[in-house]
Amino acid sequence: MHGYGPMPQQQTTSRPSPATLTTVRVILVTVTVLSCGLLGWVAMLRLAIVTRRPRDWVLLVVVMVLNAALFAFILGTPDDPDDMSDASVLLMLLWIVALLAGVITYYLYVEIRHYSSLRSLGSPPPYTAPAHPAPLPYQQHPVQQHQQPQPQPNPYTVQTPPPTPLPAPQRLDQVRAELDELSDYLRKENREGEGR
Repeated sequence: MHGYGPMPQQQTTSRPSPATLTTVRVILVTVTVLSCGLLGWVAMLRLAIVTRRPRDWVLLVVVMVLNAALFAFILGTPDDPDDMSDASVLLMLLWIVALLAGVITYYLYVEIRHYSSLRSLGSPPPYTAPAHPAPLPYQQHPVQQHQQPQPQPNPYTVQTPPPTPLPAPQRLDQVRAELDELSDYLRKENREGEGR
């Protein structure tokens, strides 16, 4: 439309089926649990790609740093469990549990919320320009009266012609009388013409 500026572009996101979403969530949670949280960054990477929010990208980097630090901590501990102090074992267990709980809870909460908001919104209605733009103060427009739209005829229905009004009986009688007079007059004229 002219004079209304560019139309906003809508972001088209294809929504996977609920079965696909559930399968992906189960796989990512299972991978995170079986790796003791070391592969929790995979779930966070999927979340950052799906939502495309800067906060999720930052949290992905935080989880990757925590995973790398946990991996380094595990490598730095002695191989013999008897040589480990109780404090280091407790710290490692708390770290793993906190990482598992945090990643899984945040991933499931944000992804489920993201897709449910897409479902509830559906596809937004297309942008339409206003029917009557507001006139500028220096412009004067005559007031227009709104007309009711006329119903369009249905091309598939049989249309019957409107009934013709029947003439009133007295008008018929008058026409008959005039025709009778004209007929008498013509006969008389015809006889006079033959008689000459």
